[in-house]
Amino acid sequence: MKVCKFGGTSVASAEQIKKVANIIQADPTRRIVVVSAPGKRTSEDIKVTDLLIDLAHTVIAKKPYEEKIAAVVSRYEDNAIGLGLDHEICDIIELDLKARCEQAIHLTDEMLMDSLKASGEDNNAKMVAAYFNSIGIPTRYVSPKDGLVVNDVPERTMAIAEAYEQLASLKDSDEIILFPGFFGYTKSGLLRTFDRGGSDITGAILAAAVGADLYENFTDVDCVFSANPKVVNNPAEITEITYREMRELSYAGFSVFHDEALMPVVKQGIPVNIKNTNNPSAPGTRIVAKREESKRPVTGISADSGFSILYVSKYLMNREIGFGRKLLQILEEEDISYEHTPSGLDDISVIIRSYQLDDEKEARILDRVTNELHADDVNFRHGFSMIVVVGEGMKYKTGLAASAATAIARTGANIEMINQGSSEVSLSFGVLRQYEDVILKELYNEFFTAVTA
Repeated sequence: MKVCKFGGTSVASAEQIKKVANIIQADPTRRIVVVSAPGKRTSEDIKVTDLLIDLAHTVIAKKPYEEKIAAVVSRYEDNAIGLGLDHEICDIIELDLKARCEQAIHLTDEMLMDSLKASGEDNNAKMVAAYFNSIGIPTRYVSPKDGLVVNDVPERTMAIAEAYEQLASLKDSDEIILFPGFFGYTKSGLLRTFDRGGSDITGAILAAAVGADLYENFTDVDCVFSANPKVVNNPAEITEITYREMRELSYAGFSVFHDEALMPVVKQGIPVNIKNTNNPSAPGTRIVAKREESKRPVTGISADSGFSILYVSKYLMNREIGFGRKLLQILEEEDISYEHTPSGLDDISVIIRSYQLDDEKEARILDRVTNELHADDVNFRHGFSMIVVVGEGMKYKTGLAASAATAIARTGANIEMINQGSSEVSLSFGVLRQYEDVILKELYNEFFTAVTA
């Protein structure tokens, strides 16, 4: 059995949805289908999710929202017409949107936003199911209410053990299961959405729940590349990659697959295959527990911006028991997670995603670290990128860190932070954002072009 997830570009138009149907019909082992909300049809188009966010803001502002609903329904109508469906499905979608908006008086702004955003996947799943049935593919739409149980706030949304138990019965269905991605429900009935790439997470949960032989993740590229093709010209294709390698690359900017989506399938050793809806015959990239060794020690290089550094200095810090815990506790109490904590004897840097910070939080943190931890110097610095070099073979390559540092030095950039995980699968560099692209190119030349030559 295979579980298949189709991203926004794969279900953006009637033409794309027809391709999805052909893919499902081509392989009888494809039994469970997860869909995202319709994405952009052209570069100038607007995603359905963005239309829904606009609708939510309008409702929250207590302004007339009928035109906003009409704009969303119009997108679905275009697809319905192209798929030869009658208007009944659009009426269902319109009634659903109106009902969600009318519930605003009973919901917080955040809950309303989640509800309307989730409607993109939910209503698209209903439409795709209707189309499948119209062309003779017996299909059943299943709501996340029927089994995808998630934890309660305030923790990050995750499926609980009960979800896997309840969803396991889907493997016995004689029909194709059409399931919306991106959200689940708590035991009390509260709708909660997953983080970015949430449909990937839904697909992985279902694959784990039914014990799938393969989780196919369909997108708009033939495979995963060893570097961002928007920055590096014709980067090498990755045919096979381990869970650990993909996790590291996804963390630092590889948007083709959400890093959190790996967790459910890793536990059961279910392989993942990244494939192209527009070219389904291409083998794609397989994500597996173990792979054959490559002549290249580096599998991929990724980069992501939007990082800040909290720098703390205190003489004899290393002798003070509990200093690091107290520092991180201050961040925890501000609801801030951290990425890396490189340190020396008398100083420590905490790498943080910048979106978690604002002026008020920064001021409170600086004040608390200064007064409660009696630090000698405390400051925030912003505008950093993380460059991550990843490869299972890195631990067997002597001098790799030196080669990477030398390559970065050739760009004229200064390395603000360097960190290597204990597994030796990844090597991270903190650099100023303006050097991100040039460093990515130089590192690619160092570990891929030079090896090929």
